Amino acid sequence: MVQIGFKCSRGVVRKNNEDACFVIPSHNVYIVADGVGGNNSGEVASRTAVSEIAGYVAENDISACKETEEIFGFLSEAIRVANEKVYQAGMDAEENRGMATTVVMAYIKGKKAYVVNIGDSRAYLFRNGKLKRITNDHTYVNELIKKGVITEDEAEHHQQKNVITKALGAEYYVDPDFYQVKLKEDDVLMLCSDGLYGEVKEKEIAQYIRETDSMNELCSELVDKAIKSGGRDNITVVCLRI
Repeated sequence: MVQIGFKCSRGVVRKNNEDACFVIPSHNVYIVADGVGGNNSGEVASRTAVSEIAGYVAENDISACKETEEIFGFLSEAIRVANEKVYQAGMDAEENRGMATTVVMAYIKGKKAYVVNIGDSRAYLFRNGKLKRITNDHTYVNELIKKGVITEDEAEHHQQKNVITKALGAEYYVDPDFYQVKLKEDDVLMLCSDGLYGEVKEKEIAQYIRETDSMNELCSELVDKAIKSGGRDNITVVCLRI
């Protein structure tokens, strides 16, 4: 049994909402995307990605996948189909040239979560009062952190912190990362765009999760906090209590 909450907001600075989310409780699949591109292209990219992935999930039986390799193969194919669609849409229309989107997706089966990500939208696991990030960001500053060039604190204020090194639709082929997480009762799995964690510290997010039982209420409170902290980007959050 999974309790679900989600919320998506434009924030207070951006004119468009280039974030998108899709929850498919009947298939236990949850998606967050954050589009990039000029004009309305980011919006087109994120919405195309989530609708293509959701369509693939609806048309194919993910529950038939038993082994880990099968599940990740299914999710990989859903990503491939969506990537092809976004990439082609960018090639077909001049105004959409170069558009792309981040994607973080989770599938829950039994006592395990299978997570896929591209870009810097994140998945977190909250357990026993502590929040732990599951995914790695595909960003320039994260590459510098991994090489020991800068610290995580320095990355927060780096002038190129928003440069993404991998995104869905940016190239003809895409190579997502895969994660498998064992779940326990009362765990909270959270998917979010950088509009949340860019404004609200992880220790504050953990505090909200500790103090809030309803997942819809939690998502609303997190988005409100991000807006009060500046709301400089679109904000999307999906919370799932096991």
